[in-house]
Amino acid sequence: MSQPEFFSEPAAILRTPSWLGSKVHEDLELPLAPSDYKVTPGDRWAVTSLKANVIVYSGIGPVETLRQRAAA
Repeated sequence: MSQPEFFSEPAAILRTPSWLGSKVHEDLELPLAPSDYKVTPGDRWAVTSLKANVIVYSGIGPVETLRQRAAA
């Protein structure tokens, strides 16, 4: 493992609700760290990449960004 890999922050997971019900959610992988995204609640929730200033999600909420699970 190289030093940049050792110290790099993990990628994020965007957790969104599913149309299948309130207890079901979908996880989408995001390439940057959770702190690199801004979640904005509203009628349509938005998730914006702070580094690229691009909306990566706009839809039903609530949503949250989480640290990616470690590989098994």
